[in-house]
Amino acid sequence: MKSLSVLELSKLYNINRQTIYNQINKGILSKNSDNKIDFSEAIRVFGEPARKQDVKEPVKIDSPTSAEVLLLRQQIDMLKNQVSDAKDREAFYQEQIEVMQRLLEAPKPHVTTPVDPEPTQSKPETEEKEEVITIPPKEPEVIENKRILVPEHVQPEPEKRGFWSRFFRPYD
Repeated sequence: MKSLSVLELSKLYNINRQTIYNQINKGILSKNSDNKIDFSEAIRVFGEPARKQDVKEPVKIDSPTSAEVLLLRQQIDMLKNQVSDAKDREAFYQEQIEVMQRLLEAPKPHVTTPVDPEPTQSKPETEEKEEVITIPPKEPEVIENKRILVPEHVQPEPEKRGFWSRFFRPYD
């Protein structure tokens, strides 16, 4: 029978060398006098070695109709729809903002600018003058004091009594 070294056996079975040494130390696997392991002994302990697949076999490539690709395409379509909906919403809100801005641009009341007695040329031309908006003062509203008439036949309320007076003098 064929004899294999520990390194050859580890490559053949694709296992660690330490595993083989552990099997030898436990007495499960035995060595020959030349420190090699008999192939039949290795088959008894580890079983038949797995055959390596030939690289020459054609590699399967997922076809475009696979479930994953279909799922991804559906997700892409869904995302495209969401983007188009978002663009529509954005356009609608932009129109709403423009309408609101037009409504806010109502005619302004008298706008007066402050009159400078001396023109200053040290200021750069890029600065803008502040606009002062003057609002005419409101006329004070006249509030008439209206008296509430109390009928004379109504008796005034009796004086409030404390807790102890109610307890000791209940009929006063």
